[in-house]
Amino acid sequence: MENTKSEDLSGWLPITANRKGNWWFAAIHNVIDGWCWYSRFTLWFEMIEMIEMHEIVPGKRFDRYHELGQYAFGEKLGLWVIVPQQLMVQVGCDIVFMLTGGSSLMKFYNIVYPSGQPVKLPYFIMMYASVQFFLSNLPDFNSIAGVSFAAAIMSLIYSAIAWIASLIKGVQPDISYGNRYNTDAGQIFGFLSGLGTVAFAFSGHNIVLEIQATMPSTTEKPSKIDMWKGSFIAYIVVALCDFPVAIFGYLVFGSHVEDNVMISFEKPGWLIAAANLFVVIHVIGSYQVFAMPVFDMLESFLVLKMKCKPSSALRVVTRTTYVDSLYNMANNMQTKEIQFIMVSQL
Repeated sequence: MENTKSEDLSGWLPITANRKGNWWFAAIHNVIDGWCWYSRFTLWFEMIEMIEMHEIVPGKRFDRYHELGQYAFGEKLGLWVIVPQQLMVQVGCDIVFMLTGGSSLMKFYNIVYPSGQPVKLPYFIMMYASVQFFLSNLPDFNSIAGVSFAAAIMSLIYSAIAWIASLIKGVQPDISYGNRYNTDAGQIFGFLSGLGTVAFAFSGHNIVLEIQATMPSTTEKPSKIDMWKGSFIAYIVVALCDFPVAIFGYLVFGSHVEDNVMISFEKPGWLIAAANLFVVIHVIGSYQVFAMPVFDMLESFLVLKMKCKPSSALRVVTRTTYVDSLYNMANNMQTKEIQFIMVSQL
């Protein structure tokens, strides 16, 4: 009876409800599960380990990060070691995506309607959140594949705009390729910022097991085959997107190139506006990829611990509350905090 209940719950929770995923789904989810893509190439070995450990025990699948933690550290300790850190990363990333989406919408509005009525950032964050209220009610991981695909396409277009525009602009006069910081303090903060960028790259690996859990697995064809294929293609796409941006952005603007190379351009206005719109679509998809494992944790807790009945109503209330809570946190942050997060993220 206990096993039957567990199977029924697995068939309802968003991570394991639909196991019809494939390498294509894995590829698009992996393309958008983080912005600091270039750093992720240094973490390829970790990705290999995660994919292999999904079915490291014969006949068992570790569908969630904390399940692997429980296998390694024990039932209780595994939860306390993994879940707080995973939630901190995924919820934190979703807040960043909400801030980024709202800020990019505001930039788009200011460029397209320069003489329009000034609108403050919180209203644009609200617009972004309203889209997430709707998308967050998609039932499972595979149901957001279309959103992820649109976000991945926007990433490709945005990256192409960035490096092509850099080439067209040409090398700027009086540029320097030396150290951009002239003081010891500046060099220290620059070093710490670099470490933060590398650390942020780990965020996407938090959901590798969850993505792999959406795929069918048999003895003849284990899930790692499609996951390997999807991850490899994702990394190729990432390389084609970001290496040209890094190379040509640095070539044209030197060591003073902005973290987001598009900030270095002042015109044409339509190009900057389009790029910001692409960013909005990208972070809409990224938000959902990071939110789905959180929804799975929340709904699992409510059903198993709080004895709530698995239902559409529970799903709507849980996910709406999550989006609303993150909107309030993003909306109540001070301007300096927003700027710091934006710079670190971009």
